[in-house]
Amino acid sequence: MTTVNVSHFTFTYAKSKQPVLADVNLTFPSGQISLIAGPSGTGKSTLLKSIAGLYPEFANGDYTGTISFDDQAINTIPATDMSGIVSMMFQNPNQQFTMTNVYDEIQFALENRRMDPAAIPARIDHAMEFVNITKLKHRSLNDLSGGEKQKVALAIIIAMDSKVILLDEPFASLDRQSRSDLLHQLTRLRDEKHKTIILVDHDLSGYEAVVDHFFYLHADQHQITELSHQDVAQLLTPFDNHELADVKLALPTADEQSVIDLDHLTLSQHDQALLAMDQFKIYPNRTTLITGENGIGKSTLFKALTRLFKYDGTILYQGKNIQKIRKKPYLSHVALVFQDAEMQFVDITVAEELQLSLKNAVHPHYSTDDVQAMLKELKIDGREQQVVYTLSEGQKKKLQILEMLIMGNDVLLMDEPFKGLDIESLTTVVKFLTQARQKFNQTIVIISHQLSGLETLFDYHIQFKDHRLTYQEGLL
Repeated sequence: MTTVNVSHFTFTYAKSKQPVLADVNLTFPSGQISLIAGPSGTGKSTLLKSIAGLYPEFANGDYTGTISFDDQAINTIPATDMSGIVSMMFQNPNQQFTMTNVYDEIQFALENRRMDPAAIPARIDHAMEFVNITKLKHRSLNDLSGGEKQKVALAIIIAMDSKVILLDEPFASLDRQSRSDLLHQLTRLRDEKHKTIILVDHDLSGYEAVVDHFFYLHADQHQITELSHQDVAQLLTPFDNHELADVKLALPTADEQSVIDLDHLTLSQHDQALLAMDQFKIYPNRTTLITGENGIGKSTLFKALTRLFKYDGTILYQGKNIQKIRKKPYLSHVALVFQDAEMQFVDITVAEELQLSLKNAVHPHYSTDDVQAMLKELKIDGREQQVVYTLSEGQKKKLQILEMLIMGNDVLLMDEPFKGLDIESLTTVVKFLTQARQKFNQTIVIISHQLSGLETLFDYHIQFKDHRLTYQEGLL
């Protein structure tokens, strides 16, 4: 059991006029689960990476103050001993994968910890069983869904068996059942293994019965404080999901014209059937939600709709086979917003990215002044000269969404667009998406496991289950 102490901690990034965190004093109790909430891009991940010993060595910045495990200061711990004390799961698991398949990735982590080679196979099997990914044992990491990658990253943490576990947005891409199952497993790590667990998250669904201590980062003060029971109740109110159960959605009518038609469409991967539909329609000028378990094929469907994945059957856009439309003109109509925001970026700075979108916009819906106002609402204004890859994951996601709205494509396929967004940013993004549909008649189709805060966004809901798509009358 290990207590984590943070004393007079101040972190300042290079070229920044003020610290991101200032004179922070915290204690994360031994053998308990602590959660840090707060706005996107305000220093939560910075603190975790500092506790993990990654910062300041791998950061363009430095900190003053001390971090200690029990009474041992972090700067006195040999690097070879750190993995036994603390391990961290990144918000974007792609940033910490090194090998090509699941088994080799976990094995590589254990070899780096200098574990007895004879003990490694059993440790790997236990970790995969713990997070229920045994079936992924020999799968390529590149073929996994975002949620499956998060499970692999968590399995690595389990295999490492460190005393302190740091988790940055660990469930952002997980379906509701997987999220519930893994939250239960976290309590087992606490209660049976006495692990000290520190989480950062924006979607707070399901945490009330799991977390021992709630902390909040106050961006204007650059401070983190522990919340009272009353403040915790207020913080969790938007995530109680009671309103979601009451949402009733319409079903498409028989005479409604479609924008995309699936005709005897079959999707398969590694000889496994993902989707088999005789006929299915997606309707224009609507915001449609797609839900389904992790790894079922939702992202693969989006890739097929944008000609990035081979399929059998026919996909029609406005009545025409998409294979008979030249690729560049077709993709100017139907665009994919990738789950990983970095995959969307092609330039260096925020300003260059936005200028590129304005220059290449299919429909000039937004002026430069409009974009500046939207940047301000998203609280990423003033960062125009910042390198996009140095933004927080939430800031990257906001920039990505803004860029794709600027492009003005007729159909936007958005894969987990709300990952990493705090509740205020989520509300702003929902407003922008609603305006895009209402003012510009855009068709928006969204894959999302997070539903809190989205009660008013969707017109239709498609459930992906048992290799089929069906329209549903509710969100849950």
